[in-house]
Amino acid sequence: MILDRFRIDGQVAIVTGAGRGLGAATAVAFAQAGADVVIAARTESQLESVAEQIVAAGRKAHVVAADLSDLDATAALAATAVEQFGRLDIVVNNVGGAMPCPLLDTTPEALIEAFSFNVGTAHALTRAAVPRMLDTAGGGSIVNITSAMGRLPGRAFAAYGTAKAALAHYTKLAAVDLNPKIRVNAIAPGSMLTSALQIVAGNEAIRTEIETKTPLHRIGEPEDIAAAALYLVSPAGKYLTGKVIEPDGGLIIPNLDLPIPDL
Repeated sequence: MILDRFRIDGQVAIVTGAGRGLGAATAVAFAQAGADVVIAARTESQLESVAEQIVAAGRKAHVVAADLSDLDATAALAATAVEQFGRLDIVVNNVGGAMPCPLLDTTPEALIEAFSFNVGTAHALTRAAVPRMLDTAGGGSIVNITSAMGRLPGRAFAAYGTAKAALAHYTKLAAVDLNPKIRVNAIAPGSMLTSALQIVAGNEAIRTEIETKTPLHRIGEPEDIAAAALYLVSPAGKYLTGKVIEPDGGLIIPNLDLPIPDL
Protein backbone atom coordinates (compact mmCIF):
# COMPACT_ATOMS: atom_id res chain seq x y z
CA MET A 1 0.00 0.00 0.00
CA ILE A 2 1.33 3.41 -0.94
CA LEU A 3 0.26 4.87 2.42
CA ASP A 4 2.62 2.47 4.17
CA ARG A 5 5.51 4.44 2.69
CA PHE A 6 4.57 7.37 4.91
CA ARG A 7 4.95 5.31 8.11
CA ILE A 8 7.99 5.80 10.34
CA ASP A 9 7.10 3.15 12.91
CA GLY A 10 9.67 2.59 15.63
CA GLN A 11 11.89 5.47 14.54
CA VAL A 12 13.13 8.25 16.81
CA ALA A 13 13.04 11.92 15.85
CA ILE A 14 14.31 15.19 17.26
CA VAL A 15 12.31 18.34 16.49
CA THR A 16 13.67 21.69 17.63
CA GLY A 17 11.45 24.69 18.21
CA ALA A 18 8.68 22.19 18.94
CA GLY A 19 6.71 24.12 21.54
CA ARG A 20 4.30 25.62 19.02
CA GLY A 21 3.70 26.34 15.36
CA LEU A 22 5.49 24.34 12.69
CA GLY A 23 7.65 22.40 15.13
CA ALA A 24 4.72 21.30 17.28
CA ALA A 25 2.67 20.22 14.26
CA THR A 26 5.63 18.28 12.86
CA ALA A 27 6.34 16.49 16.14
CA VAL A 28 2.72 15.40 16.47
CA ALA A 29 2.59 14.28 12.83
CA PHE A 30 5.68 12.13 13.35
CA ALA A 31 4.07 10.51 16.38
CA GLN A 32 0.88 9.83 14.43
CA ALA A 33 3.07 8.15 11.79
CA GLY A 34 4.73 5.91 14.40
CA ALA A 35 7.79 7.71 15.80
CA ASP A 36 8.90 8.59 19.31
CA VAL A 37 9.97 12.22 19.52
CA VAL A 38 12.42 14.36 21.47
CA ILE A 39 10.91 17.84 21.50
CA ALA A 40 12.96 20.89 22.42
CA ALA A 41 12.22 24.57 22.88
CA ARG A 42 12.54 27.30 25.49
CA THR A 43 9.09 27.07 27.14
CA GLU A 44 8.43 23.87 29.08
CA SER A 45 4.68 24.40 29.43
CA GLN A 46 4.26 24.53 25.65
CA LEU A 47 6.38 21.41 25.24
CA GLU A 48 4.31 19.54 27.82
CA SER A 49 1.18 20.29 25.81
CA VAL A 50 2.80 18.91 22.66
CA ALA A 51 4.03 15.87 24.60
CA GLU A 52 0.46 15.12 25.64
CA GLN A 53 -0.57 15.05 21.98
CA ILE A 54 2.30 12.71 21.16
CA VAL A 55 1.29 10.34 23.96
CA ALA A 56 -2.33 10.52 22.79
CA ALA A 57 -1.09 9.29 19.40
CA GLY A 58 0.34 6.23 21.14
CA ARG A 59 4.01 7.21 21.09
CA LYS A 60 6.60 8.45 23.59
CA ALA A 61 7.81 12.02 24.02
CA HIS A 62 10.82 13.41 25.82
CA VAL A 63 10.75 17.10 26.69
CA VAL A 64 13.90 19.23 26.70
CA ALA A 65 13.36 22.82 27.83
CA ALA A 66 16.48 24.70 26.76
CA ASP A 67 17.73 27.86 25.13
CA LEU A 68 18.55 26.50 21.69
CA SER A 69 20.53 29.59 20.75
CA ASP A 70 23.17 27.84 22.89
CA LEU A 71 24.84 25.63 20.30
CA ASP A 72 26.09 23.18 22.91
CA ALA A 73 22.55 22.71 24.26
CA THR A 74 21.28 22.09 20.74
CA ALA A 75 24.03 19.58 19.94
CA ALA A 76 23.33 17.72 23.21
CA LEU A 77 19.89 16.72 21.91
CA ALA A 78 21.46 13.96 19.81
CA ALA A 79 22.89 12.19 22.84
CA THR A 80 19.63 12.71 24.71
CA ALA A 81 17.64 10.97 21.99
CA VAL A 82 19.87 7.89 22.13
CA GLU A 83 19.87 7.86 25.93
CA GLN A 84 16.08 8.06 26.10
CA PHE A 85 15.04 5.90 23.15
CA GLY A 86 18.11 3.90 22.11
CA ARG A 87 18.43 5.23 18.58
CA LEU A 88 18.18 8.28 16.33
CA ASP A 89 16.73 8.33 12.82
CA ILE A 90 15.37 11.81 12.13
CA VAL A 91 16.30 15.41 12.89
CA VAL A 92 14.20 18.46 12.07
CA ASN A 93 16.14 21.70 12.48
CA ASN A 94 13.18 24.01 12.93
CA VAL A 95 14.43 26.50 15.51
CA GLY A 96 15.45 29.85 14.07
CA GLY A 97 14.22 33.28 13.12
CA ALA A 98 15.15 36.97 13.24
CA MET A 99 13.05 40.10 13.58
CA PRO A 100 12.55 42.29 10.48
CA CYS A 101 14.78 45.34 10.50
CA PRO A 102 15.64 47.97 7.85
CA LEU A 103 18.96 47.31 6.15
CA LEU A 104 20.77 50.38 7.48
CA ASP A 105 19.62 49.57 11.01
CA THR A 106 20.84 45.97 10.75
CA THR A 107 24.19 45.78 12.50
CA PRO A 108 26.91 43.29 11.59
CA GLU A 109 26.29 41.73 15.00
CA ALA A 110 22.63 41.17 14.09
CA LEU A 111 23.69 39.37 10.91
CA ILE A 112 26.06 37.16 12.87
CA GLU A 113 23.36 36.40 15.43
CA ALA A 114 20.84 35.49 12.72
CA PHE A 115 23.37 33.21 11.03
CA SER A 116 24.19 31.48 14.31
CA PHE A 117 20.56 30.97 15.31
CA ASN A 118 19.45 29.68 11.91
CA VAL A 119 22.51 27.96 10.45
CA GLY A 120 24.77 27.41 13.44
CA THR A 121 22.07 25.56 15.37
CA ALA A 122 21.32 23.31 12.39
CA HIS A 123 24.99 22.51 11.91
CA ALA A 124 25.60 21.88 15.61
CA LEU A 125 22.79 19.34 15.82
CA THR A 126 23.55 17.76 12.45
CA ARG A 127 27.20 17.29 13.38
CA ALA A 128 26.24 15.66 16.68
CA ALA A 129 23.41 13.58 15.22
CA VAL A 130 25.05 11.95 12.21
CA PRO A 131 27.44 9.60 14.11
CA ARG A 132 24.58 8.48 16.33
CA MET A 133 22.30 7.91 13.35
CA LEU A 134 24.95 5.75 11.72
CA ASP A 135 25.69 3.83 14.92
CA THR A 136 22.10 3.18 16.00
CA ALA A 137 20.04 3.17 12.80
CA GLY A 138 22.54 2.75 9.95
CA GLY A 139 21.37 6.00 8.37
CA GLY A 140 18.83 8.73 8.73
CA SER A 141 17.11 11.84 7.45
CA ILE A 142 17.60 15.51 8.28
CA VAL A 143 15.18 18.32 7.42
CA ASN A 144 16.06 21.99 7.72
CA ILE A 145 13.30 24.60 7.89
CA THR A 146 14.26 27.59 5.74
CA SER A 147 11.84 30.21 4.39
CA ALA A 148 10.43 31.69 1.21
CA MET A 149 12.29 34.85 2.26
CA GLY A 150 15.51 32.98 1.67
CA ARG A 151 14.83 33.23 -2.07
CA LEU A 152 12.45 36.21 -2.42
CA PRO A 153 13.66 39.80 -1.88
CA GLY A 154 11.70 41.82 0.66
CA ARG A 155 12.50 44.96 2.59
CA ALA A 156 13.68 44.58 6.20
CA PHE A 157 14.67 40.92 5.79
CA ALA A 158 18.42 41.32 5.30
CA ALA A 159 19.36 39.30 8.37
CA TYR A 160 16.55 36.73 8.29
CA GLY A 161 16.53 36.23 4.52
CA THR A 162 20.31 35.96 4.28
CA ALA A 163 20.43 33.39 7.07
CA LYS A 164 17.63 31.31 5.55
CA ALA A 165 19.26 31.46 2.11
CA ALA A 166 22.46 30.21 3.71
CA LEU A 167 20.56 27.37 5.38
CA ALA A 168 19.06 26.33 2.04
CA HIS A 169 22.50 26.10 0.45
CA TYR A 170 23.92 24.43 3.56
CA THR A 171 21.29 21.75 3.01
CA LYS A 172 22.65 20.98 -0.45
CA LEU A 173 26.25 20.98 0.73
CA ALA A 174 25.46 18.72 3.68
CA ALA A 175 23.59 16.30 1.45
CA VAL A 176 26.64 15.87 -0.78
CA ASP A 177 28.93 15.24 2.20
CA LEU A 178 26.55 12.81 3.91
CA ASN A 179 25.46 10.72 0.92
CA PRO A 180 24.39 7.98 0.66
CA LYS A 181 23.39 7.01 4.20
CA ILE A 182 22.06 10.34 5.48
CA ARG A 183 19.51 12.26 3.42
CA VAL A 184 19.38 16.04 3.95
CA ASN A 185 16.53 18.16 2.60
CA ALA A 186 14.86 21.45 3.46
CA ILE A 187 11.41 23.02 3.52
CA ALA A 188 10.94 26.69 2.63
CA PRO A 189 7.51 27.72 3.97
CA GLY A 190 5.65 30.80 2.87
CA SER A 191 3.30 32.71 5.19
CA MET A 192 2.05 30.26 7.80
CA LEU A 193 -0.74 30.80 10.32
CA THR A 194 1.38 30.53 13.45
CA SER A 195 1.64 32.78 16.50
CA ALA A 196 4.47 34.66 14.79
CA LEU A 197 2.11 35.77 12.01
CA GLN A 198 -0.92 36.41 14.20
CA ILE A 199 0.26 39.96 14.91
CA VAL A 200 -0.30 40.93 11.28
CA ALA A 201 -2.84 38.29 10.26
CA GLY A 202 -5.18 39.54 12.96
CA ASN A 203 -5.57 42.73 10.94
CA GLU A 204 -8.24 42.02 8.32
CA ALA A 205 -6.79 44.40 5.74
CA ILE A 206 -3.28 42.94 6.08
CA ARG A 207 -4.59 39.37 6.04
CA THR A 208 -6.54 40.12 2.86
CA GLU A 209 -3.38 41.53 1.26
CA ILE A 210 -1.40 38.40 2.17
CA GLU A 211 -4.10 36.09 0.82
CA THR A 212 -4.61 38.10 -2.37
CA LYS A 213 -0.88 38.12 -3.19
CA THR A 214 -0.62 34.37 -2.57
CA PRO A 215 -1.57 32.46 -5.73
CA LEU A 216 -3.55 29.87 -3.75
CA HIS A 217 -5.32 32.75 -1.93
CA ARG A 218 -4.83 31.44 1.58
CA ILE A 219 -2.33 31.49 4.41
CA GLY A 220 -0.63 28.18 5.06
CA GLU A 221 -1.32 26.00 8.08
CA PRO A 222 1.31 24.28 10.24
CA GLU A 223 0.00 20.89 9.09
CA ASP A 224 1.00 21.80 5.52
CA ILE A 225 4.62 21.86 6.67
CA ALA A 226 4.21 18.82 8.93
CA ALA A 227 2.96 16.81 5.95
CA ALA A 228 5.93 17.92 3.85
CA ALA A 229 8.34 16.98 6.63
CA LEU A 230 6.78 13.56 7.00
CA TYR A 231 7.12 12.97 3.26
CA LEU A 232 10.81 13.90 3.35
CA VAL A 233 11.77 11.74 6.34
CA SER A 234 9.64 8.70 5.48
CA PRO A 235 10.26 5.98 2.89
CA ALA A 236 7.94 7.97 0.60
CA GLY A 237 10.75 10.50 0.16
CA LYS A 238 13.66 8.07 0.09
CA TYR A 239 14.84 9.19 -3.37
CA LEU A 240 15.21 12.85 -2.36
CA THR A 241 18.30 14.46 -0.94
CA GLY A 242 19.80 17.92 -1.28
CA LYS A 243 16.43 19.42 -2.23
CA VAL A 244 14.46 22.41 -0.96
CA ILE A 245 10.71 22.01 -1.34
CA GLU A 246 8.50 25.10 -1.24
CA PRO A 247 5.05 24.81 0.38
CA ASP A 248 4.34 28.53 0.00
CA GLY A 249 1.05 28.78 -1.86
CA GLY A 250 2.85 29.42 -5.15
CA LEU A 251 4.71 32.61 -4.19
CA ILE A 252 6.82 34.29 -6.85
CA ILE A 253 6.96 37.66 -5.05
CA PRO A 254 6.66 38.51 -1.33
CA ASN A 255 3.03 38.67 -0.21
CA LEU A 256 3.51 41.31 2.48
CA ASP A 257 5.21 44.67 1.96
CA LEU A 258 6.56 46.06 5.21
CA PRO A 259 6.19 49.85 5.43
CA ILE A 260 9.84 50.69 4.96
CA PRO A 261 10.17 54.10 3.22
CA ASP A 262 12.33 54.74 0.20
CA LEU A 263 15.67 56.45 0.82
